[in-house]
Amino acid sequence: RARRVPKRAYTLEDLALHRIQPEKLLSPRDKSLGLAARLVQAAGAAAFLGGASLLHLDGNGLVGWLLLFTAPLVADQVRYGGGLASLAVDTLGRAINGEYVQRVALHEAGHFLVAYLMGILPSGYTLSSLDAFRKYGDPAVQAGCTFCDSRFRAEVASGKLKASTLEAFSCVALAGVATEFLRFGEAEGGMADIQQLDAMLFGLGFTQKKAAFEVRWAAINTVLLLRQHAGVHERLAGA
Repeated sequence: RARRVPKRAYTLEDLALHRIQPEKLLSPRDKSLGLAARLVQAAGAAAFLGGASLLHLDGNGLVGWLLLFTAPLVADQVRYGGGLASLAVDTLGRAINGEYVQRVALHEAGHFLVAYLMGILPSGYTLSSLDAFRKYGDPAVQAGCTFCDSRFRAEVASGKLKASTLEAFSCVALAGVATEFLRFGEAEGGMADIQQLDAMLFGLGFTQKKAAFEVRWAAINTVLLLRQHAGVHERLAGA
């Protein structure tokens, strides 16, 4: 296991001393997939209008056509949590945005590396929604890192974590956004990771103040690990 920074109540000033901007690291805003999402939406609108024009639909016909057209979208939300829509947007985004491809590779490699350094054995990771779908056959499963440490997975699933497990979980959760902050100046992906960590801390009964201390420690520890092992990280992302 890698050496960790001392566990104490770090402040915003401590983050600044480690050249960490929390607003850039902990508040990811997805910009890379914006164009891809708009193109998918535009294609859907064009298909709807084109079909309505081709079929010469009146008012009632348009309502029926709208219901028929949106039924697959509703079914995707209900059954797969929007997984098919995410698959389309992610696949198009990878085709038109080379930086997005690099960003995702580094993001997932960050999760993998920090998990290993924190003593959790990762089994692998997928880099796209399409890769995840091919591997698991389920559109609801998104790209990400998987672990073969059964004890860790069992503790996380139970919501009853030992202090050491919570520390590892917190650092792994922040590894992706920390990677993007270090490499690109701000995080875009990883909101689900942040939300999962917040939910875990809330479920454990942490006050807002105690949760903030946990997140700040994890952010500092994770950033230092990634800085110390930047070369390994780069090779992992390119593997």
